[in-house]
Amino acid sequence: MSKTLTKLDLTLAEIETALPIAPQPYIIADRPTGLVIVDVVNGFCTLGFGALAPVEPNEQISTMVSESDRLAQTFVERGLPVIAFLDTHEPGKPEPPYPAHCEKGTGEEELVPELQWLYNNPLATLVPKDCINGFIGSINIQTQDNVFLDWVSDRQLETLIVVGICTDICVMDFVLTMLSVRNHNLVPSLKDVVVYDRGCATYNLTAEMVAEYGLPKTAIHPQKIAHHTGLYTMSQRGAIIASSIGF
Repeated sequence: MSKTLTKLDLTLAEIETALPIAPQPYIIADRPTGLVIVDVVNGFCTLGFGALAPVEPNEQISTMVSESDRLAQTFVERGLPVIAFLDTHEPGKPEPPYPAHCEKGTGEEELVPELQWLYNNPLATLVPKDCINGFIGSINIQTQDNVFLDWVSDRQLETLIVVGICTDICVMDFVLTMLSVRNHNLVPSLKDVVVYDRGCATYNLTAEMVAEYGLPKTAIHPQKIAHHTGLYTMSQRGAIIASSIGF
């Protein structure tokens, strides 16, 4: 096991050199700013809580949860808005290529215990979504209205601070879409999309685990490497990667 970890650490070091990112402290100051929390739900974060939940304690995920909660508390204390996407699926309706997860009524689709207080907070907006991308999941199929776009526009937000899980999947898809939204001027007020490094996490699926579960090799997902490449991709597309968030 130690040899595998050593090889992964060496690989990560090579990737960090070849695909560098440069997280910097980000100061919000007096800009209209909103916090976006992506899928910090039991089904992705709480130990043993469903097919896509961690199977053992995970430092990156626990740090992400605590940092998301800390930032949410700070935003609310300052009267700033918070929006949280909740991965939520109709029972029996698949989301390829993933196994059934976060189905309504299972509790997997609910916010983790640390963030349950958001349900009753007037500054918090909760948006169930049935797909990876929160922007797409915010579209009302009948009316074509977008709950998230309305949330940004109504508040004339200039900055979005993004945290959540998974760095290289749901977080990244949402952030890349919002960068295109900004560049296309769909929300004229929007200037910065900021991804907080320690406020994001992804999952770990080693080669040994993939073999044990009978999954294809393409399911291998080394956590630290996937996290870094997710941040790198967002950075390359124009997101600001933050090492800390200040006011």
